[in-house]
Amino acid sequence: MKVSEILKENQVTISCELFPPKKGSQLENYKAIVAQTAQLKPSYISCTYGATGGTSDYTVEIADAINACGIPAIAHLTCASSTKEKVQGVIGELKERGIENILALRGDIPENADFPLPNQYHHAIELIREIKEEGDFCIGGACYPEGHPEAATMDEDLDYLKEKVDAGCEYLTTQMFFDNNVYYRFLYKALAKGIQVPVTAGIMPVTNAAQVKRTISLTGNLVPAKFLSIVDRFGDNPAAMRQAGIAYATEQIIDLIANGVNHIHIYSMNKPDVAAAIMDNLSEIYVRE
Repeated sequence: MKVSEILKENQVTISCELFPPKKGSQLENYKAIVAQTAQLKPSYISCTYGATGGTSDYTVEIADAINACGIPAIAHLTCASSTKEKVQGVIGELKERGIENILALRGDIPENADFPLPNQYHHAIELIREIKEEGDFCIGGACYPEGHPEAATMDEDLDYLKEKVDAGCEYLTTQMFFDNNVYYRFLYKALAKGIQVPVTAGIMPVTNAAQVKRTISLTGNLVPAKFLSIVDRFGDNPAAMRQAGIAYATEQIIDLIANGVNHIHIYSMNKPDVAAAIMDNLSEIYVRE
């Protein structure tokens, strides 16, 4: 089933995100994680492509396993670290496996690399156009409520985002954020630019103190004082930090839903137990059929 159809429904949807293994020998263990996550009955599950394409060989396998569990799969596809031939080959594999949903991303530029080379895509918009030509896929894209790190201004970033939507992007998923007001302001600005596709809210449950430093370094996200206080108080107690991180993510989701945001994407990152704990906290809010 196409994610665009799921997001048209006037009901709460909660989805999860996984990442594929780096080695083929780990594939069966990762498929077991897929099965555990599928038991939670999320609306769909996405699978990443690796920050620099390093795990791309197994993205299709994991997406296929998600579909086999009866849950719609999204396969991430990045183009910065791959040749056009490689990207076209992956699109062909997805088509053969009946995977209908692709999240089209530029991805991180590899270190010490000449980018772009003549046989590489420059931007996600080029990838989106290629996917549109190659088959009947539902194409999603990423957006940044605090602005893309490479954009000079939020206005410039939104102009590029509008171009991606006009090129065929049918829905957007936000980068993680820890202050819902950042997301709400972003929605107003996006609407003012004429961006009217669904914008799924990306929530990252931070369950250990090390994640905070890593998240800030990778994304540049602002972390509210309220959350930093949680890390300061519970960061040295793994069990308490896990519980507090789950509670904080749950509180974010409840606030979003209460304010009319129906579509939530949990960056569960191969932790079905964390996703399960959040969904249990939402047992009367997110009713799984």
